[in-house]
Amino acid sequence: MLKIIACFKWVIDEQDIRVDQKSRELIMERVGYKISDYDRNAIEEAVRQQEAHGGSVVAVTVGPPGARQSLKDALSRGPERAWFISDPSFAALEPSQTAAILAEAIKTKGEFDLIICGEGSSDLYAQQVGPALAQRLGIPCATYVNKVTLEPGEKKLTAERKLDDGIETVSIQLPALITVLPD
Repeated sequence: MLKIIACFKWVIDEQDIRVDQKSRELIMERVGYKISDYDRNAIEEAVRQQEAHGGSVVAVTVGPPGARQSLKDALSRGPERAWFISDPSFAALEPSQTAAILAEAIKTKGEFDLIICGEGSSDLYAQQVGPALAQRLGIPCATYVNKVTLEPGEKKLTAERKLDDGIETVSIQLPALITVLPD
């Protein structure tokens, strides 16, 4: 039975951002929040793999207390459980800080076979949390994944990576982390 973790970030909904015509500054009052578009793909892929191979999916996020509402959205997409790691100081974390917090939580909570992250987040698109998290956990990582095939009996996966100059196919042992593209 596969144990899958899908990481996600709660971000400002771009549709709600307005610009003051005089000052040209962003108007951040009354903005809504949502799960990053890239991270919705991570949750969707985790649930897809669970449906194909059995097991469980846990959605996990790090954020300030106000981001707690993201759990309902994440759980409505199929995971059985969600972890919300929160502190008021988590309002503006750098990717390395987010990876460190996630790594500690994952180490504390128990074992896993696969961690799936979005390639980046729709606010910063730094593309650093996934690889930094894998490094902190000491597990292999495949980035830019657009197709994944799990071979649970063999405890490995095959990933197609979409690169600038073509498609690369890699095989890595589980436990592992992948970052998925929007497609």
